[in-house]
Amino acid sequence: MPSPTTTLPDEQHLIASLIELMKQEQQFLVKADTDGLDQITPQKAELVQQAARMASVRHQALGAAGVAASEAGMEDWLASSGDAAARAAWVTLLDLVREGKELNRVNGMLVNKQMTNTQVVINAMRTPTGGSDAGVYGPSGQTGAGGPSRRFVVG
Repeated sequence: MPSPTTTLPDEQHLIASLIELMKQEQQFLVKADTDGLDQITPQKAELVQQAARMASVRHQALGAAGVAASEAGMEDWLASSGDAAARAAWVTLLDLVREGKELNRVNGMLVNKQMTNTQVVINAMRTPTGGSDAGVYGPSGQTGAGGPSRRFVVG
């Protein structure tokens, strides 16, 4: 079984690559560039899957070393090993992960902002200018009244 630190360089590389994609994603979100987003989304998903596989290998190595198969287990393993280089590699990985989480948080806010803007536009298209009744675009592209009927019964 490999050492729990065997995957750290590869994990660092994957997370750094993911961060670069997330920075590109952020620019595409700011510009509302859906074509750009479509191009990087599969790449981003693949990097996330690879990083998860690497973490799984690390967790298995931790379990085999007799500590919890988790980040807390890695802390325990590093404390008992006294390996300064391994500690530095772990800290670097944690720093990269924190940076990635922050980028993900900001990008999520940008996605929500774009969704809100899109909903405002859709609502504006549904409501005729100056009209009190909501209108809905029909199959012909024409707006039809969407409120209650205003037929009068004559008796």
